[in-house]
Amino acid sequence: MHKVAIVAMGWYGFRPLTPEVSFREMVFEAATRAYAMADIDPRKDVDTFISCQEDFWEGISIADEFAPDPIGGSMRPTMTVSGDGIQGIVHGAMQILSGISKITVVESHSKPSDIEKIHKIVEFGMDPIYVRTVKSPNVHFLAGLDASKFMKKGYTREDFAEVVRKNKVNGLSSPRSSYASKLSLEDILSQDYVVYPLSKLDIAEYVDGSIVSVLASEEVARKLTDTPIWIDGMYFSSDSTLELSYLGEAEYLTISSREALKMAKVDSPTKLKGGFIDDRYSYKELEHVESIGLNAREMLREGELEKDGDFPVNPLGGHLAKGIPLEASGLSLTLDGFEYLLSGKESAIVASWRGIPTFTGGVLVMRR
Repeated sequence: MHKVAIVAMGWYGFRPLTPEVSFREMVFEAATRAYAMADIDPRKDVDTFISCQEDFWEGISIADEFAPDPIGGSMRPTMTVSGDGIQGIVHGAMQILSGISKITVVESHSKPSDIEKIHKIVEFGMDPIYVRTVKSPNVHFLAGLDASKFMKKGYTREDFAEVVRKNKVNGLSSPRSSYASKLSLEDILSQDYVVYPLSKLDIAEYVDGSIVSVLASEEVARKLTDTPIWIDGMYFSSDSTLELSYLGEAEYLTISSREALKMAKVDSPTKLKGGFIDDRYSYKELEHVESIGLNAREMLREGELEKDGDFPVNPLGGHLAKGIPLEASGLSLTLDGFEYLLSGKESAIVASWRGIPTFTGGVLVMRR
Protein backbone atom coordinates (compact mmCIF):
# COMPACT_ATOMS: atom_id res chain seq x y z
CA MET A 1 0.00 0.00 0.00
CA HIS A 2 1.51 3.29 -1.10
CA LYS A 3 -1.01 6.02 -0.32
CA VAL A 4 -1.13 8.88 2.14
CA ALA A 5 -4.29 10.30 3.68
CA ILE A 6 -5.25 13.28 5.78
CA VAL A 7 -7.18 11.68 8.63
CA ALA A 8 -7.79 14.73 10.84
CA MET A 9 -7.35 18.50 10.97
CA GLY A 10 -7.77 20.90 13.87
CA TRP A 11 -7.81 24.69 13.91
CA TYR A 12 -8.01 27.65 16.25
CA GLY A 13 -8.42 31.39 15.79
CA PHE A 14 -9.06 32.86 12.36
CA ARG A 15 -9.77 36.22 13.93
CA PRO A 16 -8.01 39.58 13.45
CA LEU A 17 -6.98 39.49 17.12
CA THR A 18 -6.43 36.58 19.52
CA PRO A 19 -5.25 38.33 22.71
CA GLU A 20 -6.30 35.39 24.88
CA VAL A 21 -3.50 33.13 23.60
CA SER A 22 0.17 33.23 22.65
CA PHE A 23 1.11 31.64 19.33
CA ARG A 24 2.21 28.51 21.22
CA GLU A 25 -1.10 28.26 23.09
CA MET A 26 -2.94 28.75 19.80
CA VAL A 27 -1.01 25.84 18.24
CA PHE A 28 -1.79 23.69 21.30
CA GLU A 29 -5.50 24.39 20.91
CA ALA A 30 -5.45 23.40 17.22
CA ALA A 31 -3.40 20.27 17.98
CA THR A 32 -5.79 19.20 20.75
CA ARG A 33 -8.68 19.34 18.30
CA ALA A 34 -6.80 17.44 15.58
CA TYR A 35 -5.78 14.64 17.95
CA ALA A 36 -9.31 14.37 19.33
CA MET A 37 -10.66 13.98 15.80
CA ALA A 38 -8.11 11.27 14.97
CA ASP A 39 -8.42 9.70 18.45
CA ILE A 40 -4.64 9.43 18.84
CA ASP A 41 -2.07 10.26 21.50
CA PRO A 42 0.76 12.33 19.97
CA ARG A 43 3.25 11.05 22.55
CA LYS A 44 2.60 7.43 21.60
CA ASP A 45 1.14 7.31 18.09
CA VAL A 46 2.87 10.04 16.03
CA ASP A 47 6.23 9.17 14.48
CA THR A 48 7.34 12.55 13.08
CA PHE A 49 6.30 16.20 13.36
CA ILE A 50 6.68 19.08 10.88
CA SER A 51 6.30 22.80 11.60
CA CYS A 52 5.99 25.40 8.83
CA GLN A 53 7.15 28.79 10.05
CA GLU A 54 9.59 31.60 9.39
CA ASP A 55 11.68 33.48 11.96
CA PHE A 56 10.82 36.90 10.55
CA TRP A 57 7.07 36.39 11.10
CA GLU A 58 7.69 35.19 14.66
CA GLY A 59 10.14 37.90 15.68
CA ILE A 60 12.26 35.19 17.34
CA SER A 61 15.52 33.67 16.12
CA ILE A 62 15.34 29.89 15.58
CA ALA A 63 11.59 30.11 16.24
CA ASP A 64 11.15 26.43 15.43
CA GLU A 65 12.59 25.63 18.88
CA PHE A 66 9.14 26.58 20.19
CA ALA A 67 7.32 24.17 17.84
CA PRO A 68 7.66 20.72 19.47
CA ASP A 69 6.03 21.34 22.88
CA PRO A 70 2.53 22.51 21.82
CA ILE A 71 2.13 19.69 19.26
CA GLY A 72 3.40 16.90 21.51
CA GLY A 73 6.74 16.62 19.73
CA SER A 74 9.14 17.35 22.59
CA MET A 75 12.26 15.15 22.27
CA ARG A 76 10.72 13.53 19.18
CA PRO A 77 11.72 13.74 15.47
CA THR A 78 10.65 17.25 14.48
CA MET A 79 11.62 19.26 11.40
CA THR A 80 10.90 22.76 10.16
CA VAL A 81 9.86 23.84 6.68
CA SER A 82 10.48 27.55 6.15
CA GLY A 83 7.60 27.84 3.73
CA ASP A 84 3.91 27.44 3.09
CA GLY A 85 1.88 24.72 4.78
CA ILE A 86 1.36 22.75 1.58
CA GLN A 87 5.13 22.37 1.35
CA GLY A 88 4.93 20.87 4.83
CA ILE A 89 2.19 18.46 3.71
CA VAL A 90 4.39 17.30 0.81
CA HIS A 91 7.36 16.74 3.13
CA GLY A 92 5.14 14.82 5.54
CA ALA A 93 3.77 12.64 2.75
CA MET A 94 7.31 11.88 1.59
CA GLN A 95 8.26 10.77 5.09
CA ILE A 96 5.34 8.33 5.10
CA LEU A 97 5.91 7.07 1.55
CA SER A 98 9.60 6.49 2.28
CA GLY A 99 8.77 4.36 5.32
CA ILE A 100 10.22 6.76 7.90
CA SER A 101 6.82 7.33 9.45
CA LYS A 102 3.32 5.89 9.63
CA ILE A 103 1.75 9.00 11.18
CA THR A 104 3.14 12.50 10.61
CA VAL A 105 1.72 15.73 12.00
CA VAL A 106 2.06 19.01 10.07
CA GLU A 107 1.37 22.33 11.76
CA SER A 108 1.51 25.96 10.76
CA HIS A 109 0.26 29.12 12.39
CA SER A 110 0.17 32.90 12.18
CA LYS A 111 -0.10 35.75 14.64
CA PRO A 112 0.25 38.94 12.58
CA SER A 113 -1.56 40.85 15.32
CA ASP A 114 1.74 40.63 17.24
CA ILE A 115 3.69 42.22 14.34
CA GLU A 116 4.04 45.98 14.58
CA LYS A 117 5.11 46.68 10.97
CA ILE A 118 4.28 43.65 8.86
CA HIS A 119 4.77 45.57 5.59
CA LYS A 120 8.44 46.05 6.53
CA ILE A 121 8.93 42.28 6.68
CA VAL A 122 7.33 41.92 3.22
CA GLU A 123 9.59 44.67 1.88
CA PHE A 124 12.66 42.97 3.34
CA GLY A 125 11.78 39.85 1.35
CA MET A 126 11.86 41.73 -1.96
CA ASP A 127 14.81 41.57 -4.31
CA PRO A 128 17.44 43.94 -2.86
CA ILE A 129 18.70 45.25 -6.21
CA TYR A 130 15.79 45.46 -8.64
CA VAL A 131 12.75 45.84 -6.37
CA ARG A 132 13.57 47.01 -2.84
CA THR A 133 15.55 49.98 -4.13
CA VAL A 134 12.35 51.39 -5.71
CA LYS A 135 11.31 52.28 -2.15
CA SER A 136 7.61 52.23 -3.01
CA PRO A 137 5.37 53.63 -0.24
CA ASN A 138 2.84 50.89 -1.10
CA VAL A 139 3.74 47.26 -0.35
CA HIS A 140 1.10 46.11 -2.86
CA PHE A 141 2.71 47.79 -5.88
CA LEU A 142 4.00 44.50 -7.30
CA ALA A 143 0.47 43.11 -7.15
CA GLY A 144 -0.74 46.18 -8.98
CA LEU A 145 1.80 45.61 -11.76
CA ASP A 146 0.92 41.93 -11.91
CA ALA A 147 -2.83 42.63 -12.04
CA SER A 148 -2.42 45.34 -14.70
CA LYS A 149 -0.50 42.97 -16.95
CA PHE A 150 -2.99 40.18 -16.29
CA MET A 151 -5.83 42.48 -17.44
CA LYS A 152 -4.25 42.64 -20.91
CA LYS A 153 -5.58 39.09 -21.40
CA GLY A 154 -9.10 40.50 -21.47
CA TYR A 155 -9.97 40.61 -17.78
CA THR A 156 -11.75 43.63 -16.29
CA ARG A 157 -12.24 45.31 -12.92
CA GLU A 158 -15.76 43.85 -12.96
CA ASP A 159 -14.25 40.35 -13.14
CA PHE A 160 -12.13 41.03 -10.06
CA ALA A 161 -15.14 42.47 -8.22
CA GLU A 162 -17.14 39.35 -9.07
CA VAL A 163 -14.49 37.22 -7.35
CA VAL A 164 -14.70 39.43 -4.25
CA ARG A 165 -18.50 39.22 -4.20
CA LYS A 166 -18.51 35.44 -4.71
CA ASN A 167 -15.93 34.58 -2.08
CA LYS A 168 -17.14 36.91 0.64
CA VAL A 169 -20.68 35.53 0.27
CA ASN A 170 -19.39 31.94 0.20
CA GLY A 171 -17.51 32.60 3.41
CA LEU A 172 -20.77 33.14 5.30
CA SER A 173 -21.11 29.33 5.46
CA SER A 174 -17.78 28.86 7.32
CA PRO A 175 -17.12 29.66 11.01
CA ARG A 176 -13.56 30.71 10.11
CA SER A 177 -14.64 33.62 7.89
CA SER A 178 -14.06 36.81 9.89
CA TYR A 179 -14.19 38.88 6.69
CA ALA A 180 -17.25 37.31 5.04
CA SER A 181 -19.93 39.74 3.90
CA LYS A 182 -22.78 40.15 1.46
CA LEU A 183 -21.72 42.89 -0.94
CA SER A 184 -23.01 44.01 -4.32
CA LEU A 185 -20.77 44.63 -7.33
CA GLU A 186 -21.61 48.33 -6.97
CA ASP A 187 -20.38 48.30 -3.37
CA ILE A 188 -17.08 46.75 -4.45
CA LEU A 189 -16.48 48.84 -7.56
CA SER A 190 -17.19 52.09 -5.71
CA GLN A 191 -14.15 51.67 -3.45
CA ASP A 192 -11.05 53.83 -3.90
CA TYR A 193 -7.90 52.15 -5.22
CA VAL A 194 -5.16 51.09 -2.84
CA VAL A 195 -3.04 50.59 -5.92
CA TYR A 196 -4.51 50.37 -9.42
CA PRO A 197 -6.49 48.22 -10.21
CA LEU A 198 -7.05 46.97 -6.64
CA SER A 199 -9.16 48.44 -3.85
CA LYS A 200 -9.04 47.40 -0.20
CA LEU A 201 -11.79 44.84 -0.86
CA ASP A 202 -9.62 43.15 -3.52
CA ILE A 203 -6.90 42.51 -0.93
CA ALA A 204 -7.28 39.87 1.79
CA GLU A 205 -6.57 40.97 5.36
CA TYR A 206 -4.15 39.19 7.70
CA VAL A 207 -5.57 36.91 10.38
CA ASP A 208 -4.38 35.03 13.48
CA GLY A 209 -4.84 31.30 13.13
CA SER A 210 -3.35 27.86 13.69
CA ILE A 211 -3.93 24.57 11.82
CA VAL A 212 -2.69 21.08 12.66
CA SER A 213 -3.13 18.20 10.22
CA VAL A 214 -2.60 14.48 10.81
CA LEU A 215 -1.26 12.42 7.89
CA ALA A 216 -1.21 8.63 7.90
CA SER A 217 -0.16 5.71 5.72
CA GLU A 218 -2.94 3.80 3.99
CA GLU A 219 -2.85 0.93 6.45
CA VAL A 220 -3.09 3.20 9.49
CA ALA A 221 -5.56 5.63 7.87
CA ARG A 222 -8.11 2.87 7.27
CA LYS A 223 -7.94 1.98 10.98
CA LEU A 224 -8.33 5.56 12.18
CA THR A 225 -11.26 6.72 10.06
CA ASP A 226 -13.97 5.56 7.70
CA THR A 227 -13.46 8.66 5.55
CA PRO A 228 -9.74 9.16 4.83
CA ILE A 229 -9.02 12.02 2.46
CA TRP A 230 -6.37 10.71 0.07
CA ILE A 231 -3.59 12.84 -1.35
CA ASP A 232 -3.47 11.53 -4.92
CA GLY A 233 -1.09 14.18 -6.27
CA MET A 234 1.27 16.78 -4.80
CA TYR A 235 3.94 19.17 -5.98
CA PHE A 236 5.45 22.56 -5.20
CA SER A 237 7.80 24.78 -7.16
CA SER A 238 9.39 28.24 -7.26
CA ASP A 239 9.84 30.58 -10.20
CA SER A 240 12.52 33.27 -10.38
CA THR A 241 11.75 36.44 -8.42
CA LEU A 242 13.83 38.50 -10.88
CA GLU A 243 11.84 37.74 -14.03
CA LEU A 244 9.47 40.68 -13.78
CA SER A 245 8.70 40.22 -17.48
CA TYR A 246 6.64 37.21 -16.37
CA LEU A 247 4.23 39.29 -14.35
CA GLY A 248 0.68 38.43 -15.31
CA GLU A 249 1.54 34.73 -15.19
CA ALA A 250 1.78 32.21 -12.35
CA GLU A 251 4.35 29.78 -13.69
CA TYR A 252 4.91 28.36 -10.21
CA LEU A 253 1.35 27.00 -10.24
CA THR A 254 1.46 25.96 -13.89
CA ILE A 255 4.40 23.69 -13.04
CA SER A 256 3.01 22.49 -9.71
CA SER A 257 -0.49 21.72 -11.01
CA ARG A 258 0.81 19.94 -14.10
CA GLU A 259 2.97 17.61 -12.03
CA ALA A 260 0.38 17.06 -9.27
CA LEU A 261 -2.34 16.22 -11.80
CA LYS A 262 0.04 13.86 -13.58
CA MET A 263 0.81 12.10 -10.30
CA ALA A 264 -2.92 11.80 -9.60
CA LYS A 265 -3.52 10.46 -13.14
CA VAL A 266 -6.01 13.27 -13.84
CA ASP A 267 -5.81 14.51 -17.44
CA SER A 268 -7.82 17.70 -16.79
CA PRO A 269 -8.76 19.66 -13.65
CA THR A 270 -12.34 19.69 -14.97
CA LYS A 271 -12.51 16.02 -13.92
CA LEU A 272 -12.30 17.22 -10.30
CA LYS A 273 -15.28 18.54 -8.34
CA GLY A 274 -13.93 21.86 -7.11
CA GLY A 275 -10.93 24.04 -6.37
CA PHE A 276 -9.50 25.79 -3.32
CA ILE A 277 -7.34 28.41 -4.97
CA ASP A 278 -5.22 31.16 -3.41
CA ASP A 279 -7.17 34.41 -3.68
CA ARG A 280 -5.24 36.76 -1.42
CA TYR A 281 -5.75 39.26 -4.24
CA SER A 282 -8.99 38.99 -6.20
CA TYR A 283 -7.25 38.80 -9.58
CA LYS A 284 -4.93 36.07 -8.28
CA GLU A 285 -7.81 33.59 -8.06
CA LEU A 286 -8.39 34.03 -11.78
CA GLU A 287 -4.68 33.99 -12.61
CA HIS A 288 -4.26 30.80 -10.59
CA VAL A 289 -7.36 29.12 -12.07
CA GLU A 290 -5.89 29.88 -15.49
CA SER A 291 -2.55 28.45 -14.39
CA ILE A 292 -4.01 25.09 -13.41
CA GLY A 293 -5.29 24.76 -16.98
CA LEU A 294 -8.78 26.30 -17.09
CA ASN A 295 -10.38 29.24 -18.93
CA ALA A 296 -10.95 31.40 -15.87
CA ARG A 297 -12.52 34.36 -17.70
CA GLU A 298 -15.14 32.29 -19.49
CA MET A 299 -15.89 30.10 -16.45
CA LEU A 300 -16.31 33.14 -14.18
CA ARG A 301 -18.66 34.93 -16.57
CA GLU A 302 -20.70 31.77 -17.15
CA GLY A 303 -21.10 31.19 -13.41
CA GLU A 304 -19.14 27.93 -13.43
CA LEU A 305 -16.94 29.05 -10.51
CA GLU A 306 -19.93 29.67 -8.23
CA LYS A 307 -20.69 27.37 -5.30
CA ASP A 308 -23.36 25.59 -7.37
CA GLY A 309 -21.41 25.80 -10.64
CA ASP A 310 -19.72 23.07 -12.64
CA PHE A 311 -16.35 23.77 -11.00
CA PRO A 312 -16.87 25.67 -7.73
CA VAL A 313 -13.82 27.66 -6.65
CA ASN A 314 -13.46 28.61 -3.00
CA PRO A 315 -17.00 27.53 -2.07
CA LEU A 316 -16.11 28.17 1.59
CA GLY A 317 -14.77 31.65 0.95
CA GLY A 318 -11.00 31.47 0.50
CA HIS A 319 -8.61 34.09 1.87
CA LEU A 320 -10.84 37.03 0.94
CA ALA A 321 -13.35 35.75 3.50
CA LYS A 322 -11.04 34.10 6.03
CA GLY A 323 -7.90 36.25 5.89
CA ILE A 324 -4.27 35.33 5.27
CA PRO A 325 -2.72 33.23 8.07
CA LEU A 326 0.86 33.73 6.79
CA GLU A 327 2.63 30.36 6.34
CA ALA A 328 -0.60 28.55 7.30
CA SER A 329 -2.30 29.88 4.17
CA GLY A 330 -1.86 26.64 2.23
CA LEU A 331 -3.19 24.66 5.18
CA SER A 332 -6.18 27.02 5.38
CA LEU A 333 -7.10 26.13 1.79
CA THR A 334 -6.37 22.45 2.50
CA LEU A 335 -8.66 22.58 5.54
CA ASP A 336 -11.43 24.00 3.35
CA GLY A 337 -10.86 21.18 0.86
CA PHE A 338 -10.79 18.60 3.66
CA GLU A 339 -14.16 19.77 5.01
CA TYR A 340 -15.59 19.97 1.48
CA LEU A 341 -14.70 16.34 0.82
CA LEU A 342 -15.93 15.15 4.23
CA SER A 343 -19.29 16.73 3.36
CA GLY A 344 -19.62 14.21 0.53
CA LYS A 345 -17.85 15.75 -2.47
CA GLU A 346 -15.63 13.40 -4.43
CA SER A 347 -12.45 15.31 -5.30
CA ALA A 348 -10.76 18.71 -5.25
CA ILE A 349 -7.58 20.55 -6.17
CA VAL A 350 -5.87 22.84 -3.66
CA ALA A 351 -3.48 25.48 -5.02
CA SER A 352 -1.52 27.82 -2.74
CA TRP A 353 0.85 30.73 -3.21
CA ARG A 354 3.27 31.98 -0.59
CA GLY A 355 2.46 35.60 -1.45
CA ILE A 356 4.39 38.67 -2.49
CA PRO A 357 7.30 38.88 -3.03
CA THR A 358 7.60 35.12 -3.68
CA PHE A 359 6.91 33.11 -6.80
CA THR A 360 6.35 29.86 -4.88
CA GLY A 361 3.25 27.70 -5.10
CA GLY A 362 2.06 24.25 -4.13
CA VAL A 363 -0.73 21.95 -5.30
CA LEU A 364 -2.55 18.99 -3.78
CA VAL A 365 -5.04 16.75 -5.58
CA MET A 366 -7.32 15.29 -2.91
CA ARG A 367 -9.98 12.58 -3.17
CA ARG A 368 -12.55 11.22 -0.75
